[in-house]
Amino acid sequence: MSKILIITAPSGSGKSTIVKEVLKQFPQIKFSISACTRNPRGAEQDGVDYYFMSVADFEHKIQKDAFVEWEMVYEGKYYGTLKSELERIWKADEVPLFDIDVQGAVNVKKRYREQALSIFIQAPSIDELQKRLISRGTDPMDAIEERIAKAATELTFAPHFDHTVVNDTLEHAVVAVTRLIANFLHT
Repeated sequence: MSKILIITAPSGSGKSTIVKEVLKQFPQIKFSISACTRNPRGAEQDGVDYYFMSVADFEHKIQKDAFVEWEMVYEGKYYGTLKSELERIWKADEVPLFDIDVQGAVNVKKRYREQALSIFIQAPSIDELQKRLISRGTDPMDAIEERIAKAATELTFAPHFDHTVVNDTLEHAVVAVTRLIANFLHT
């Protein structure tokens, strides 16, 4: 049985930083690159961080049933995981790690059940989440406010996941997540 790892969180909870640490510690785990219709941020690269595509291309792939999961996360902004991406990773006898939004994570967990380990990363508070998003310096204030509003809703989904890890300090969160993953991979 091919295994899948799912890590999700409201934006700004530290998910991407934790994922980078996990990838360093487990060479058999490979980052599952999501597709999206938003513009690259900072130094993000197509085919490395995301598969950046137009809305028309994304919608064409939806029609062709090319996604494991997909979602319009924000108005006009699609995100999803291509079936070809999972096949690429499994073909190399590796374990895909999904770093995806909360709704997408719920859908993947429902689809793969025991085959998947799902971990919800949570910031200690909404206030801390807002501070983290502002300190990133990558988004305008209206986008940050939209993310905060969405985060409040996303927090209600935590019970749908196998485990919740509160990222109060990065070091503790990384230890907790790597322990959960090590146990899952060895079962």
